[in-house]
Amino acid sequence: MFDPSRDDVRRFFCDAWRKHRERLPLTALEAMALDWIEQHPQYHALLAAPDEALAAQFTVDSGRENPFLHLSLHLAVAEQLQVDQPPGIRAAHQRLLRRAGSPHAAAHALLECLGEVIWRSQRDRAPPDPAAYLECIARRAGAAADD
Repeated sequence: MFDPSRDDVRRFFCDAWRKHRERLPLTALEAMALDWIEQHPQYHALLAAPDEALAAQFTVDSGRENPFLHLSLHLAVAEQLQVDQPPGIRAAHQRLLRRAGSPHAAAHALLECLGEVIWRSQRDRAPPDPAAYLECIARRAGAAADD
């Protein structure tokens, strides 16, 4: 099983960005990461400075969003959609996509649901609840329809 450290994750995203800028070949996972990196220009400077990226602290108190967590969640959701895991996420995403206004807005709604389910799992010391995840997505699709 792949169990990357914090620094491994940060190096992965920085390397994907460097390879893109240097026009070097990317692995399939790096190419998927690059799709999301390109949609987050606010992270480009940090990704171009690996030493700074490795040293950066993203504490709750700092009020700074953790770009590596954010991009990792994007990758997790993209992989879930590819394999429809949990079963039904692809269909739920399609409903959300029709109502969210943009693919990126739909992805961010999924990230929020995934983050909520992970937080509850950690808080309750229990496995993530796929039904709660899908229910959260359905609620967000309904809320997007009401906007």
